[in-house]
Amino acid sequence: MRFAVAADEDTGIARAVVAELRRRGHEVVQTHGALAEDDRADWAWCCEAAARDVAEQRAEQAVVCCWTGTGASIAANKVRGVRAALCGDAATAAGARRWNDANVLALSLRCTSAAELEEILDAWLSAEPSPAADDRANVARLAELDRQRS
Repeated sequence: MRFAVAADEDTGIARAVVAELRRRGHEVVQTHGALAEDDRADWAWCCEAAARDVAEQRAEQAVVCCWTGTGASIAANKVRGVRAALCGDAATAAGARRWNDANVLALSLRCTSAAELEEILDAWLSAEPSPAADDRANVARLAELDRQRS
């Protein structure tokens, strides 16, 4: 799978996201923010850039990071077609993929340990979007809301 990764700080966890995705056989097609030379590191800019990689199909998914993960998820969710989920544990990550068909994983650089990162990625990467009609209807509604935005 092709990923974009953004972080507003060059921390061990930010670097671990890139390394762990590659170790698992995924392609990191683009890094943004503090992970990219001469790129603006502010969370609103770098996380939007990673989300645009997904929306414009340069990447299939993205991982966006900031101190709490909240700003990263908000910025990513401003991009049409993106469903970013702030996940602090594996159960939330699995649910975000299953019930929300989330395509951007937001993480806290402050709260995510290396062990939690592995568990979150395990859950995120192994979960499939739900085929249930009500779950698909909810995701379709999100797409409608995207189209209604001016």
